[in-house]
Amino acid sequence: MLPAFEGVGYIRTRMALDPPSHHRGTGLVDVLDRVLDKGLVIAGDIKVSLAEVELLTIRIRLLICSLDKAQEIGLDWWRYDRDLSSGAQRAALKEHDELREQIQQLERKVNALTAPRTRSAPRPRRRR
Repeated sequence: MLPAFEGVGYIRTRMALDPPSHHRGTGLVDVLDRVLDKGLVIAGDIKVSLAEVELLTIRIRLLICSLDKAQEIGLDWWRYDRDLSSGAQRAALKEHDELREQIQQLERKVNALTAPRTRSAPRPRRRR
């Protein structure tokens, strides 16, 4: 054991094999870098049963990765989420919604024009 100075009048002992704290920080950074670069999947099932009758099943799937990796594997739902997308994408989504509304209005007008008309009173015939 090696003594380590901790303050006035107090000496704490530390094990000779304890890694210095800066090595632990670097190791954590390396682990996080690797997890975000490669990705990490955690999967599990929780089943609740009563008298051998399954009442509830919860399937948990957790994916931890960087945004770049998520886009690479096709998980980019946040790009199209109205609350999470950037201003430019929000404007595009707003325009998309406005176009949908215009299409619906046009469809209503076309339906109104092509709907069968009810017959009103017959027109008087002209004499020649």
